[in-house]
Amino acid sequence: MHFPFYEKLGLAVLVTAWLVFGANWAGNLLVHPKPLKSPAITIAGVEEAGDKAAKPAAGGKQVDALTLLGSADVKAGEAAFKKCKACHTAEKGGKNLVGPNLWDIVGRPKASHEGFAYSGTLKGMGGAWTYKDLDHFIDDPKGFAKGTKMSFAGVKKPEERAAVIKYLHSLSDSPKPLP
Repeated sequence: MHFPFYEKLGLAVLVTAWLVFGANWAGNLLVHPKPLKSPAITIAGVEEAGDKAAKPAAGGKQVDALTLLGSADVKAGEAAFKKCKACHTAEKGGKNLVGPNLWDIVGRPKASHEGFAYSGTLKGMGGAWTYKDLDHFIDDPKGFAKGTKMSFAGVKKPEERAAVIKYLHSLSDSPKPLP
């Protein structure tokens, strides 16, 4: 039997694949990208990792945001979370944006929100999001999970971090106990 339609379809698929791969190959030959010295996109209100880093306390240690959770204000955390809303949603059943939805993040297994493509680094970490993990990740995402896709520089002020963590704690039908 002779199937001219299927022959034409197969040839079309083959030619399309050659064009796509050929264009990619030619593009790689012609363009030599240079690494950026600074981020291409900056988010207003976000400090760079080296700018205004949290100052060590009188004893010489950096202040841990978890010690400030008791006095942290959920409303202040919600206000500070506004800079996170560029990439995350916080409502129950909210959709993923550039980052995953953060409803009920405390105690949730890492890299587990359905429908979000996590980096291999976070997928390989295992375990659940603890308050300590959230503190370190919010402080320095790339320091906590080298290779993460998150381009946010972090929240360096321990008071602000504690407020954000307390706000994230409140985003649950049954919030986990504070440390």
